[in-house]
Amino acid sequence: MSGPTLVIELAEPLSPAVLREFRALMVRLSSHLDEKRPGFFDVNVPAERLGVEDRREKDRQEKDWRNPFPLRLLGDTIADEELTALVGFNPQREDWRRPFLVYLMGPGVGDESTFEAEHADEPEVEAILGFRPTHAVNVSACCNREIDHVTTALLTAAVMDVIGGVAKAELQDGQASLVAGLPGVSGIADDDWMALGTAEFLRAWVGHPAFRLVK
Repeated sequence: MSGPTLVIELAEPLSPAVLREFRALMVRLSSHLDEKRPGFFDVNVPAERLGVEDRREKDRQEKDWRNPFPLRLLGDTIADEELTALVGFNPQREDWRRPFLVYLMGPGVGDESTFEAEHADEPEVEAILGFRPTHAVNVSACCNREIDHVTTALLTAAVMDVIGGVAKAELQDGQASLVAGLPGVSGIADDDWMALGTAEFLRAWVGHPAFRLVK
């Protein structure tokens, strides 16, 4: 993928009822959806449907677009004042129909070899999780602009609200100390290159001024 990817680790297969809820969520969030197999969605997810709003409408004529602007994110866990100065891109020049691949993988559902390769030899991760993942959901952005990092994290959190699981996020150099104190963090693994946590962690991470996912 050309953009960032987050992984949701699952302790058990998704039940048919949860899989239906997962699909219903993707239908609701997407402006375009192609379900290639049960649990594999090729989608466009407008940032607005994840609660990201441009609040600089009144500043259209401002010449210096490098200054950060406030965003509003869905969820009651982040106050408005914590959402300021996240990223410094110009939303007026962005294509907000963000393309993603969101797909369940593992035994009996598809992409089994990819699942096995991505989960080989992870004792430290499994110790933090408290379980050995049986399945996972990858949330992969097809673009790599600042808005794609924000939407990847918020889309992953929205999926976790429905299916549960633990988010696994690669970290950039120096990010571990910033992430470790965020709410919802389960632990840091892989010599400070991997964070694991809840949907609350992802929303709190987006709210941090130094937020950036790994491409």
